[in-house]
Amino acid sequence: MKKINIYISAILMALVTLTSCKNHSEKDGHGHDASGNHVSPITNPNTLDPVDAHEEHPEEVVLNQAQMAVLNIKIDTLVKRNMKGFIQVNGQLGVPPQNEAVVTATLGANVNSIKTIEGDKVRKGQTLAYISHPDIITVQTDYLQTYHELTFLEQDYKRQKKLYDAQVGSGRDYQQAQSKYVSAKGLVKGLEGQLRLLGLSPKNIRAGNISQVAPIKSPIDGFIEKVQIKSGQYVQPQTPMFEIVNTEHIHADLMVFEKDVNKVKHGQLVKFNMEAIGNKEMTAKIYSVGKSFEEGPKALHIHAEIENKDKNLIPGMYVSARIITDENLEQALPEDAVFQEGETFYVFTAEKKADDSWGFAPQEVIIKSMSNGFIAFDFIENIDKNTLVAQSGAYYLMAEMKKSEAEHTH
Repeated sequence: MKKINIYISAILMALVTLTSCKNHSEKDGHGHDASGNHVSPITNPNTLDPVDAHEEHPEEVVLNQAQMAVLNIKIDTLVKRNMKGFIQVNGQLGVPPQNEAVVTATLGANVNSIKTIEGDKVRKGQTLAYISHPDIITVQTDYLQTYHELTFLEQDYKRQKKLYDAQVGSGRDYQQAQSKYVSAKGLVKGLEGQLRLLGLSPKNIRAGNISQVAPIKSPIDGFIEKVQIKSGQYVQPQTPMFEIVNTEHIHADLMVFEKDVNKVKHGQLVKFNMEAIGNKEMTAKIYSVGKSFEEGPKALHIHAEIENKDKNLIPGMYVSARIITDENLEQALPEDAVFQEGETFYVFTAEKKADDSWGFAPQEVIIKSMSNGFIAFDFIENIDKNTLVAQSGAYYLMAEMKKSEAEHTH
């Protein structure tokens, strides 16, 4: 009887084991049965949380500062942009003629030393170089000799005038003394002018300080644009030695074609950007409209004063601009900030996290118009006007989001 009970117990245990194995084999590790149907995961009765379930992934991609830099993601609030009513023009940065200078020597001489290099900031009257030549010494000695002779002639003239007034001296002697005195006085004035053109002080020369070199001085405030001389080089009076530019009044010099001239007028707003400084949008106002056409192509010069000047602006930089002829502001972003998926368009709102990373969430938008690399749009859902938005890299953000979603499905 005891042996029968043992056999029964063994059979029951085998049946339990077979049943357990069958139940286990009918469910795969992803919550599906053998037929492929979804099966709810086993629930822990104590916590009521799915043991095998994945946490729901939010529709957001998070990037740290390093990733932002690599992908060149720019973030800012939304701004309104004129999408219609403008003239597209090109040009370059320039300065008024009085803000540029070519420095030359007053007389032919050799370059003794150079005191500045290209890019240096200089003040009006600052010494840029020194030149040397025997003629520089000659003009100083001539001045000194003539000045002392003038002193004698002045005394002689006064003496002869006294005698003439007293009717003691002859009129001829008085007139000769007067003539010599006036001639010498004029010669001294002329030599003083030459000395000042050479940058030399007549007062110092009268004190006996004869200089062997003459300074070449800057005629304006500005920056050294070009240095076109070398030490020891002989320069003629017409030889350009330095080119100086003052960028304080740098402006946009734009070319408007004949067909658009009637749309342009004084005081109009100009929006422009330059690739050289990262396509940052800048503003200007037209202050001068040319009165004659330039041939090839036939266009008119328009000058616009820049309102938000950048210290990196350099004359000659290429400018792509829009002259606003009719205000029609619309909410817009660069094309790089808008992603298209099928027939749907998205932009990404941005939110800074506690760890200095950024979270980006796609927002569906309706496209209104496209112009000059920008897209005007409206949000499907209302968005606060101060919401930060990705200004670039929409393609990369969507790619990162899809990659993140794919990782969460496995």
